[in-house]
Amino acid sequence: MDSFFDNWQGNSGKIIGVLIGVIVGITILLFGFFKSIFIVFCAIIGYYIGKIVDNKESLRDVLDKILPPGR
Repeated sequence: MDSFFDNWQGNSGKIIGVLIGVIVGITILLFGFFKSIFIVFCAIIGYYIGKIVDNKESLRDVLDKILPPGR
C-alpha cells in the first residue's frame, strides 16, 4: 500500500489523466461521440452550480452573472 502512495505523489497527474481518458473512451464507446459531449457539458454545468452553492451565492446573483441584466 505504501508503494501506491509513493507512486501517487510522483505521478498523480498521469494517473488522473489515464483514468479520465479511460472513462471518456468507455463513454464514447457506449453512448457515441455527441451523447458523450452532452454528458461532459452537463457535468461542467453541475460542477459550476455546485461551486456556486458551496460559495453560498444567491440564485439571483448567479443569474445576473449568466444572463444579461434585465429591467
